[in-house]
Amino acid sequence: MNSVLGLAPVIPVVVLEDAADAVPLARALVDGGLPVIEITLRTPAALDAIRAIAHGLPDVLVGAGTVLTPDHVAAAGAAGARFVISPGWTDRLLEAMLGSGLPFLPGVSTASETLALLERGVTDMKFFPAEAAGGAAYLRSLASPLPRARFCPTGGIDAARAPEYLALPNVPSVGGTWMVPPRAVREHAWAEITELAHGAAALGK
Repeated sequence: MNSVLGLAPVIPVVVLEDAADAVPLARALVDGGLPVIEITLRTPAALDAIRAIAHGLPDVLVGAGTVLTPDHVAAAGAAGARFVISPGWTDRLLEAMLGSGLPFLPGVSTASETLALLERGVTDMKFFPAEAAGGAAYLRSLASPLPRARFCPTGGIDAARAPEYLALPNVPSVGGTWMVPPRAVREHAWAEITELAHGAAALGK
């Protein structure tokens, strides 16, 4: 696996407070047609959640998001993450991601940041925060001058906005949270999450 882009139209961005919810949540998303899942490193439970999914559901492509430091990259890999995603990048963080052997999506929000990654041979990126940074119109404007760059826009995207992004030639996948409402996770409403995942997966058809 050289890239996570295009493996699913939508990558669920998941914040988990309890690692015990990880496997049933992942199963609900996969049952809905979303086999690629990003667990953000925003809570103390995140690494245990990644570990639980990697061990309990080995066919699921679970990765770590909100990766901010080289230590995060190492910890995510040790927990079984299959990819890493950052909201931005620095030289140190990029070197750690390159050295991890894992597919990765470093975050960008400008043409200059995109060019800097292209110079380093990196073509797959996260566009963040997507809506605040110019949205689909901005990415459309980058497609012609920077045709090698491919983006996973994330940030402010919902079921209504996702199709406009996915119609762009440089957007194989989007990231979003709308199929994992915090209330549904807290209430263990797995069937509801599966139904929302079905709707998200259908956006790629």
